[in-house]
Formats: sequence, C-alpha cells, structure tokens
Amino acid sequence: MAKVSILHGQLLDITISRLSQQLIENHGDFSNTVIIGLQQGGIILSERIRQRIKEMENIDVPCGQLDITFHRDDFRRRENILTPSKTEIPFLIENMKVILVDDVIFTGRSIRSALDAMMAFGRPQKVELLCLIDRKYSRDLPIEPTYVGKVVNSIQSQYITAEWKEEGHDDDNLWLINQ
Repeated sequence: MAKVSILHGQLLDITISRLSQQLIENHGDFSNTVIIGLQQGGIILSERIRQRIKEMENIDVPCGQLDITFHRDDFRRRENILTPSKTEIPFLIENMKVILVDDVIFTGRSIRSALDAMMAFGRPQKVELLCLIDRKYSRDLPIEPTYVGKVVNSIQSQYITAEWKEEGHDDDNLWLINQ
C-alpha cells in the first residue's frame, strides 16, 4: 500500500487561508451566511475556516456540524452497522446562505445526503460547497464544489485520508493511498 502526500503542514495552512479569503470576497460581512461541516471530515476543516475568517476579518461566522448517516443511499445496504455522529446546528438556515464543508468530494453521494439532511433545518437561500480535495472524474452525481483547495485525479482503487492534529496526529496530512 503506497502513500503519497497531497497536502501537509504549511501548504495545507496556505490552502485553508486561500479558501477563507475566497469566502470573505464572496460573502462580505457574513451577515446572512452560515458554515456547516459534514461529519466526519468536514468538521475540523469548517472550524479551521471559521477561525481563519475570524483572524482575518474579526467576524465570527455561525458554524454547525451535520451527520448524514440516516440520509445515505446505502444505509440499509451495508453489511456493517453505521454509527451516527452528532448533528449540531444551533441556528436557523431558513433563507440563509449555507456553505457546506467537506474534506473530500468523490462520487457526490455524501453531498446529496447532506442536502437531504440539511432540509430538516429549513430552506436555505443558497447552498455552496467547499471541499479541500476534489477527486475529479469520479462523480456519480452532477455535484460540483464552489470552492476547491486542490484537484486530484485518482482512480477507483485509490482513496484519500486526512490526518489532523485535532485527532492526535503529529502533523496535518492528506494522503492519496493506493490499495
């Protein structure tokens, strides 16, 4: 099993800063905007982006976390039992601009599930998708991110994994792994 580093340390930090700057340019004062990170991978990224926006503009954007377990299209088809995570959205999203955040977009199915799950909290004015890694050419659904950290061309047998300091790793790394 070969591991190739995609983003790490300072390069990852620069990428998060660039994504945050793009959000600032497009959302201004964030008065009508919220950020929602998808369990698992998008939670750490969404918190880092929220913090970076606060550092750059002194704006505290409302940030929540969304679990999509029971909205997945393979929920009852899996052999192993899925354990749900926590959904925490302490604000209304009705008529708000929502930035959905995930670490990797692959087939688009998780994002479709997130859109279904999010509707339980209201009907947003607009939804944008921010992904750290876009696995191009692997989409099953016509879903494309609005903001992308890095595009990675990969094949079906490869996968991407993230290691975050917040999870106990020594450094932040995103790896492309060949099975």
